[in-house]
Amino acid sequence: MQDPALSLQESWRGWLFGLALPLWSTAGFDETRRLYHERLDWQARPVALPALRLMVQARQISTYCRAALDGVHDSGHQALDCLDTVSRLFHRADGHPGWIFSIGQNNRPADTRRDLYAHAFILFAYGWAIRYADRPQDRQMARRIAEDIDRIFTAPNGGYLDAVPDDGTRRSQNPHMHLLEAYLVVFEATGDAFYLDKARALVSLARNHLIDRRSGLLLEFFAPDWAPLAQHGANQVQAGHLFEWSWLLRDFSRLDASKGKEAEWLQSTASHLFTAGFTHGCDHGRLVVLDSMSDAHVIQEHSARIWAQTELLRLLHMNPQQEDRVTAATAYGQAFLQHFAPSRLKGGWIDHIDAQGEPLVDYMPASSLYHIYGAGREIASR
Repeated sequence: MQDPALSLQESWRGWLFGLALPLWSTAGFDETRRLYHERLDWQARPVALPALRLMVQARQISTYCRAALDGVHDSGHQALDCLDTVSRLFHRADGHPGWIFSIGQNNRPADTRRDLYAHAFILFAYGWAIRYADRPQDRQMARRIAEDIDRIFTAPNGGYLDAVPDDGTRRSQNPHMHLLEAYLVVFEATGDAFYLDKARALVSLARNHLIDRRSGLLLEFFAPDWAPLAQHGANQVQAGHLFEWSWLLRDFSRLDASKGKEAEWLQSTASHLFTAGFTHGCDHGRLVVLDSMSDAHVIQEHSARIWAQTELLRLLHMNPQQEDRVTAATAYGQAFLQHFAPSRLKGGWIDHIDAQGEPLVDYMPASSLYHIYGAGREIASR
């Protein structure tokens, strides 16, 4: 009888490397515009949208550069070609510093706001492009993006504004998390301590503001002064983001070579975020990570998004020598393929399901592949 963990590894290899990556570099790529499609329908046909977002292009670019580096799918040159197209169409497209949010079907600006989340991902894409091809212009652009982020988004009381123009009502942890991720990738790609210093400042922000001292949980939303947006028990917590921060704090500790009390805090916090998310934010009967809970561990949404599953799977495969994690990783990894990646979609996926496991969407979003690949490369390499 085959080892269940080995069977899972083979299933993921066949699905991700054999079907999903080829699907999104062929049916998911617009050869005329040299850009990735944002959505495919259940028959893998492009879904026409009025605008294409910078964030989605950046996620696909980073994924295919990474897959090329891993030697599992050779579309790295396509990704670089797309990156150059994106730079031409999105960077300073309205004549002002930074990157616009989206372009229309005519490749002209559709939404010119400056979005921190999108800027984090284009920096992330350049980090992986540097790792893949190390073109001098990519190093130069990465530094320019980081400097523009400080110039455009820096908030007066720490951290960054979510977007510019800013409505002055709310701050979010999510773009800061992805900015940390981007800084770590670019630091590892370049060795430039400038990016590690930026990452260190974001870890301090998490320690001082994003992780609630009363509950020990990472909150999603804050008032402009970084106070929790709601009273205790009414703040939103997403288990998937607990898992992402757990991974990133470990990665920061590795790259920063943290020692002493700082290393202890990073390790204990990473462990706590994982345990809290796994204990309180999952449905262990259905084997899914749920969309959200409160900071008092009360489930708010029983639906489940695909990205949160992948963040759990990535962590579970971090320490495969632990027997309890092997069991959980195998169970949740098999459940993922059943719930979210049915064979009829031939490499596609269902992004969002309800409490009964029924689809809440009728299309496949390209943006999920970035999360899926992050988990899949861990699963397939074990």
